[in-house]
Amino acid sequence: MTTLIDSLAIALSKNWWLLLLRGALAIAFAVLTWMQPGITLVALVLLFGVYAVADGVLGVWLSISHRQGNPHWWLLLLWGLVSIAAGALTFAVPGITALVLLLYIAAWAIITGVLQIAAAVRLRKEIEGEWLLGLGGLASVVFGALLVWNPGVGALAVLWLIAAYAFVFGVLLVLLSLRVRKLRPSA
Repeated sequence: MTTLIDSLAIALSKNWWLLLLRGALAIAFAVLTWMQPGITLVALVLLFGVYAVADGVLGVWLSISHRQGNPHWWLLLLWGLVSIAAGALTFAVPGITALVLLLYIAAWAIITGVLQIAAAVRLRKEIEGEWLLGLGGLASVVFGALLVWNPGVGALAVLWLIAAYAFVFGVLLVLLSLRVRKLRPSA
C-alpha cells in the first residue's frame, strides 16, 4: 500500500516541471508588477486573477495526474481548486473595492499556505528540501496575515508587497522543483 508520503513524493518528482512552471509564473507576475507600479486596481485584479487561475490549473493537473494509487491526492487538488476559485471570483467581480480584494487575496494566501505547510510536514521524511515547500507555505501565511492586519496600506505598497510575495514564492517553488526532479524513479 502506498503511503501518503510516497504518493506525494512520486507525484511531485514525476511532475517536477509543473512546480517549475508554477514558480516561473509567480516570478513573471512579480516582475510585471514591479515594472508597472502605476497599474490600476482593475488591472491588478485581472492580473492576479490570471495568475491564480494558472496556478490553480497547474495544481489540479498535478493532483489528477497521480490520483491512482494515491489516496491523498485530494490535498494537492484542494490546493489547486482554492487558487482557481480565487481567480474565478476575481473575474466575476472585477470592480470590488481594494479592501475586499486585499482580504480575499489574504484568505487565498493563508489557505494555500496552510495546505503547503501540511504537504511539507507529510513529506519531511521522503524529500530532502521539503522545507522549501513549508517555507513557501509560511511565506504565504505571513503575507496573508500582513494584509489582514493592515488592509489600509496604499495601493502602490500593496503592489510591491504582492510582487515581493510572488517572487519569493516563485523562487522557492523553482528550488523545490529542482530538488524533487532528482527523485524521479528510473525508467
